[in-house]
Amino acid sequence: MIKDKKMLKKTLYAFLGMVVLFAIVKLFSFSKTDGKAEHQHTFTDNYHVFALDIPKNLNFAGEKVPVGDFDVRERIDRELSINVYWQSQTMLMMKRANRWFPVIEPILKKNNVPDDFKYIALTESGLTNVVSPSNAVGFWQFIESTGKLYDLTINSEVDERYDVEKSTVAACKYFLDAKNKLGDWTLVAASYNMGVNGIMGQLQKQRVTSYYDLLLNDETFRYIARLLAIKEIVDNPLKYGFHFRKSDLYPPLPTHNITVDSSVASFVDLAEKNKTTYKMIRLLNPWLRQSSLSNGFHKKYQIKILQSGFVYPDDENDASTNGSGNAAKDSIK
Repeated sequence: MIKDKKMLKKTLYAFLGMVVLFAIVKLFSFSKTDGKAEHQHTFTDNYHVFALDIPKNLNFAGEKVPVGDFDVRERIDRELSINVYWQSQTMLMMKRANRWFPVIEPILKKNNVPDDFKYIALTESGLTNVVSPSNAVGFWQFIESTGKLYDLTINSEVDERYDVEKSTVAACKYFLDAKNKLGDWTLVAASYNMGVNGIMGQLQKQRVTSYYDLLLNDETFRYIARLLAIKEIVDNPLKYGFHFRKSDLYPPLPTHNITVDSSVASFVDLAEKNKTTYKMIRLLNPWLRQSSLSNGFHKKYQIKILQSGFVYPDDENDASTNGSGNAAKDSIK
């Protein structure tokens, strides 16, 4: 009898132990599941990706964009979405635009080229001196033959495709030549990607007169849509969620020029003589490709020297652009 009681107690304890263990496992499983649900709930409540409205009154150089056409609208939607949600790249473009648009804009104006063409440089290179796989160079991405055609000096010591002012003048010459052949500015912009002859050939082959009626290769198809998307975002940053202070943008660099019309044995020596550094001379004059210059033909070159003591503007009490779209727009333009 006593033995049976002991066995009963052992069985009861074993059963109670199993019940407790089962309860612990269930409690742990419930907590784990509940944690996942809470995490998902928090994510859903706090992370949002919005579809974007397509502006109804888009234009390039004053020429209306037919956003009512489904293919045009969807191309613009694609490029607008890519560039709005590729935030790091687009923000960097805005920062650089604050420095370089004031250099490019007056050159376009002087040459009677619409202001919107500055967005081609932004689209082509992000306003950096990149070199493409086809060896197109600089802000305006000139290949060597085209650069020389439009009077840029290109050799082992000097490559003016890297000179922002001179390459912008060369781009203006291209745009004006293309305008005389193609008739409207949107076709001119498309030709910067495909070439004038390529655009003219497709216009004749397809018997149309508008860029928006052409069926083209995917790269040129996307080119104008990307140009329009970047223009729209940079002109209206707050509309697309980009917030910055004026001090966040890259400031124009105050420089003065020294004229060189003979050989330079060492730019290190030239830098020291002008109280600057070799690094700074090469950064401000990327068209100089060597540490010296033979200049056998005694051509005059203007070499930029950074203003002594220049530092970034003080950002204390710098007003944010969160207040209005115009503040953000004006800070770039």
